[in-house]
Amino acid sequence: MGLMLGALTVAAAGVILGGIVQGLVPLPVRLASLGLLAAAVLLRELGLIRLPVPENARLVPEHVLERGRALGGIQFGFEMGTGMRTYSPSAQPHLVLAAVLLMLPWDGALAAGAGFAAARWIMAAASIGHSEDGGWSDLWQIHARLLAAATAIATVGSLAWGLWPW
Repeated sequence: MGLMLGALTVAAAGVILGGIVQGLVPLPVRLASLGLLAAAVLLRELGLIRLPVPENARLVPEHVLERGRALGGIQFGFEMGTGMRTYSPSAQPHLVLAAVLLMLPWDGALAAGAGFAAARWIMAAASIGHSEDGGWSDLWQIHARLLAAATAIATVGSLAWGLWPW
């Protein structure tokens, strides 16, 4: 629940700011900007270029969980869902947020927020469901480049498909 609340809060803020950006910046400029950013993110995730990713390189503090299972869990999830207080191994969430600001209508922004929350939950659930011997980290390291490339292609492809004037 906290993950979804955090992600939808960011999506809602993006919709508000995006309404201003989309109202002031001409469509060709917005499309070109998003296309350049998508190309940069794709090249980064494929390992062809090195670009730093804006992130708050730290974990959500454990004292958050001391507030009790319900409230602490919701706060922890909210902070993970915003993406503002955690590591960011990928530039893809930044690309999606740029799409929210530059192009997406409110329903697309809410879908993007829900997708971000679901992806964060899947990663956490998969690592928790795996053995405690460090095997998850080993598997992740072995397949990190392939997973980054596949998800980047899927993200850019989904944005292109969704924005194509059918």
